[in-house]
Amino acid sequence: MILSEATRARFDREVAKYPADQVQSAVMACLAIVQQEQGYVSVEAEHAIADYLRMPPIAVHEVTTFYNMYNQRPTGRYKFNVCTNLPCQLRGGLDALHHLEKRLGVPMNGTTEDGVFTLQQSECLGACADAPVMLVNDRTMCSFMSHDKLDQLVDGLKKAEQS
Repeated sequence: MILSEATRARFDREVAKYPADQVQSAVMACLAIVQQEQGYVSVEAEHAIADYLRMPPIAVHEVTTFYNMYNQRPTGRYKFNVCTNLPCQLRGGLDALHHLEKRLGVPMNGTTEDGVFTLQQSECLGACADAPVMLVNDRTMCSFMSHDKLDQLVDGLKKAEQS
């Protein structure tokens, strides 16, 4: 993967935030930039980031695979991360995940045929009091996700897609 001039400029701005001997600290920001531009972080992108930051590719891969916010393959336009950690499970998190599997017609880690929705399981999202919770596109937290609320969200996003 060849990094575009615009991508390199964005990387440069992130790297500038750190001392010269600590440029590797920008790895998460660089991964986020690639994902924002391409939708996911490929192995080729990991290697390009590693070259840019002068670090071993395996070190970049370790970061990519440790955090669930980095997609390692293309995802749907809307990515649902449903928390199934114990507090959410006790308040219906696993039930919410199963409801979405049936509703969307895909298993966990699956993407709908039309490429609109990807469904993933997530570890703690840090909102246990609002369980069950889910994160949409790594940015929007949805709380108290009953079957009705899940259906309303899916219907609303489907309607937005058709507009």
